Amino acid sequence: MAKKQYRKAKTVRTGENTPAAAVNSPRNRLSSTDFNPDYSYVVKDLKRIGILAGSFIGILIVLTFFLR
Repeated sequence: MAKKQYRKAKTVRTGENTPAAAVNSPRNRLSSTDFNPDYSYVVKDLKRIGILAGSFIGILIVLTFFLR
């Protein structure tokens, strides 16, 4: 097998691209508006699962009275 060679990407550092400036830049700050997921489909699925589970348990309880 041939050896793989990995090259490091050449980066040019300037005064404004230092790690401290990158951390403090407004683009890299996280706020509550940056991450706003929509879980409405999950809530609908959980409600449907709950209704199905409740109805199956109800059916099993009713069947126990008839099958005894």
